[in-house]
Amino acid sequence: MKVNSLMTKKVDTVTMDDLLSRVKQLFEHNGYHHLLVVDQGKLSGVISDRDLLRAMSPLVDSAVATPKDMACLNKRAHQIMTRNPICLHENVAVREAIDVFNLHAISCIPILDANGKPVGILTWRDLMRALAKPL
Repeated sequence: MKVNSLMTKKVDTVTMDDLLSRVKQLFEHNGYHHLLVVDQGKLSGVISDRDLLRAMSPLVDSAVATPKDMACLNKRAHQIMTRNPICLHENVAVREAIDVFNLHAISCIPILDANGKPVGILTWRDLMRALAKPL
C-alpha cells in the first residue's frame, strides 16, 4: 500500500509571509492540526497548531487582550514554521512512513509529487484510521 492511498489530499497552504492571524483563522475554521508553508509552489515548512499556540499570547481571544497581546498575530508564518520538514513522495510504501514516524518526533509528514509539489499530508491519525478499518 502506498502513502497516497491514506494521506489527506485536501491540503490548504500558506505562504511564508502570511500573517499568523490568517494561520489562526485556517486552524479554527477548518479543524486542521497542520498547515504546509509554500514558497513558489515548493514546500518550505510546516506549522502545527501547537506551533501557533506557542507563538500566541494566551489573551488573544479574551476581552482583556492588550495591543501588545494582539501584536503576535502580525508575525509571519516563516517565523514559527518548522523548516526543512521530513517529507515523503506519494508513491512510497506506508511501511516507510511508519518507520519515519517511529524514528522522529513528528506528527505529520508532507507528501510530495515527483516535482516536489505538496499533494497531501500524512498524520499518525491517518495510519490509525486505516488500521481501524475492517479487513
